[in-house]
Amino acid sequence: MSLLAITWDVSPTLFNFPEWLPLLGGREVRWYGLLWALAIFAAWEIVRKIFKHEKYPEIWGEKLFFYGAIGLIVGARLGHCFFYEWHLLQEPVTILGITFRYGNPYFARPWELLYVWQGGLSSHGGAIGLLISMYFYNKYVTKKGYIWILDRLVIGVALGGAFIRFGNLMNSEIYGTPTTLPWGFRFVRDPMWYQPIEFGGGGGLPCHPNQIYEMLYCLITFSFLVYLYKKREAYKKQGLIFGVFLIGIFGTRFLLEFIKLNQEAFENNMFFNMGQLLSIPFIIWGIYLIVKVLKKSRKKTA
Repeated sequence: MSLLAITWDVSPTLFNFPEWLPLLGGREVRWYGLLWALAIFAAWEIVRKIFKHEKYPEIWGEKLFFYGAIGLIVGARLGHCFFYEWHLLQEPVTILGITFRYGNPYFARPWELLYVWQGGLSSHGGAIGLLISMYFYNKYVTKKGYIWILDRLVIGVALGGAFIRFGNLMNSEIYGTPTTLPWGFRFVRDPMWYQPIEFGGGGGLPCHPNQIYEMLYCLITFSFLVYLYKKREAYKKQGLIFGVFLIGIFGTRFLLEFIKLNQEAFENNMFFNMGQLLSIPFIIWGIYLIVKVLKKSRKKTA
């Protein structure tokens, strides 16, 4: 065990409401929830400034918060429940000749999808939710084109992603495999950290702080997107900023999954885990958009 490893023993709870308060008494407010709220606010504020810079109606920014927040939160919750909550059944179930060894508890208890306070939000689900909500936002508000709004939205989303990953760090969750590097973290508040490595745990060893790695690639992607927007006026080349975002966020996520502990047991026998499989379509989309922009630029030059 590395003597230089960092022992991470930070409480995920920001504060508790007093017991005497009606409804809220005794409930806790977590850093994770606060950082999610900050992520949404930061992304919204950045896109509002972009609209103001380009002299578009102020009402566009106000309506964006409604569409974006609902799409992000609903998508993130549903994504976690349906992508990651598959568990080994005590007794396999056979339906129409097909044997199912894994089941999802939300099929039997769909009302628990609303229990967001129990945790469980997926970044891929949030991305899908945003893409769906932005389709309707473009259709009923901006009417400037689907990719047009995504080119601007993702600048704020990249920064918001850094806040969310910081929230994961405060929760001592979604970290990496054991490492001997001096910046390895001992996540002593997470029970899974003590579990043997062969059972998907950290083995009580210092692990990669993947949350920090992902915070960094979000901040780097955000900085590069701001550079493309301000210095290169890339927003005039429709799809370029969005394409760079997709590769910067999901391409890096795909690579970092190789040193991340699997979130669920069913991933242990997969060559690519769920996070990687969900990232591949976004990476392909990003490559397609960038190639399309480059081809269009060459034709104009010719």
